[in-house]
Amino acid sequence: MRKIPRTMCTQHPDYASMPQWVSGDFIKGDDEVYEAYVNYSVYGCQETMWDFEGKDVDIYVVRKLLESYGGFFINNVLGEDIFLTYRLPNPNVEVSDRKVYAEALETIPMAYDLARVFYGRPVRAIFEVIFPLTSSHMDLILTLKYYEKVVAGKCSVELYNGVKVADLIGEVEPKSIEVIPLVEDMESLLRVDSIIEGYVKVARPSYMRVFIARSDPAMNYGLVPAVLLAKIALSRAHEAGGRLGVEVYPIIGVGPTPFRGNFNPRTVDRTLNEYRGVYTFTVQSAFRYDYGVDSVKAAIDSVNNAKPTEPVIMSKGEEEAALALIRQYIERYQAEVEGLARAINYMAQLLPPRRTRRLHVGLFGYGRGFRGVTLPRAITFVGALYSMGIPPELLGLSTLLKLNEEQWRVLENHYVNLWRDLGEAAQYVCVECIEQLPNIKVNELRVSREVTSMVLEDIKALDQLGVKTPLQGFEHRKHSLLVRLFLESLSNGYINEAKGYLVEMAKARRAIG
Repeated sequence: MRKIPRTMCTQHPDYASMPQWVSGDFIKGDDEVYEAYVNYSVYGCQETMWDFEGKDVDIYVVRKLLESYGGFFINNVLGEDIFLTYRLPNPNVEVSDRKVYAEALETIPMAYDLARVFYGRPVRAIFEVIFPLTSSHMDLILTLKYYEKVVAGKCSVELYNGVKVADLIGEVEPKSIEVIPLVEDMESLLRVDSIIEGYVKVARPSYMRVFIARSDPAMNYGLVPAVLLAKIALSRAHEAGGRLGVEVYPIIGVGPTPFRGNFNPRTVDRTLNEYRGVYTFTVQSAFRYDYGVDSVKAAIDSVNNAKPTEPVIMSKGEEEAALALIRQYIERYQAEVEGLARAINYMAQLLPPRRTRRLHVGLFGYGRGFRGVTLPRAITFVGALYSMGIPPELLGLSTLLKLNEEQWRVLENHYVNLWRDLGEAAQYVCVECIEQLPNIKVNELRVSREVTSMVLEDIKALDQLGVKTPLQGFEHRKHSLLVRLFLESLSNGYINEAKGYLVEMAKARRAIG
């Protein structure tokens, strides 16, 4: 059995503080190659996601890693001890990147050839790919078969007069790959078991990794629905694996803020306990760059060495109660987001980009949102709301006042850190700033009184729910002051000063979003 990594470093542009080894304002090009090396050698991360989705990518990453840092990689075998895993673009959604999808798969045999020469033996340097926005087992099967029949299978194609492709470029290895579904929307999360079953029946794997998203579901449905959907998906994934006789090793895509998963060096134990049954946790950029190196290394080491937790299997009755709660919550949450959307999109343009990414607007932009609403990436969505004094964790919260006894029981049993997450987020509330939004001089940032009233009702619900909010520390008081200064600067046309306050706010909360 191969080693399954416990930690996966990612390229999410969510960090507020620039790493010391970056000379400019972005991580790009060879910086990302060096970053992958640092992920392994400094932080001790066991896996790095190499992201082809929504940005330009260095396809020669394996060559550069082995040539530049050979001393490290000769003792830490790529594909056996540590891992580089591609996230592909979804060709059904990102139509302009369909050929990038094909290009990424074509580089896998090149990585194999480089590793074979470097190690002096056959080594599958890259053998796994992540398929984003998976909605059906066919997404996985078609990717698997494309690789087997087109990438590896072309060797037997005759070019001319008996000369085959293999005679020209040599044999193509590996002959097959493993495909990891990244499940991101509600409908797909709820049918993750059928996705697993459909793939297993065709591919016949001995185990399967399944990637459960947390950020996009939170942006689309709200904090509480995102957590409960993840719990339902994890339960159904493990149940399907047991039924099919296949080990399932879930990955959870957790970010640094409560809205995106609350996984940072200060909350490792809490997050491991929250997502029981998860095997691999994403260590996103803010986790690594907005905290001290020693604390980051210690946190990653603790995850790598933690004993895997047993999954929690939800009963049918618990699932039904959770889904009823989710649907109630979504109705209010989405109404509020619709009213805030224009301001969010305006704010997103002002937040500092941290990687050179092409436009990507999440599930809303793929026609799977509601009422024609288009939103930015989840990271800037969160950053925009925090920067207006509105912690996104609190949107829709007054829905909880209407829950019945069974729904309360399911919520408290399956969202273990709910009250702590809400208490942490509430420290970033700026009521004065929210009340100011309808009067602000910048039209794009102006929000109707109807919407701000709904947001203030959610904040008031904290007291009604008995949530004990810790007293604001220095960084939280500083954050509230910066929000006020930001809005004042923007109202008076001081755009550069306003952008500076946005960066300072991000540093105060240790993440863009």
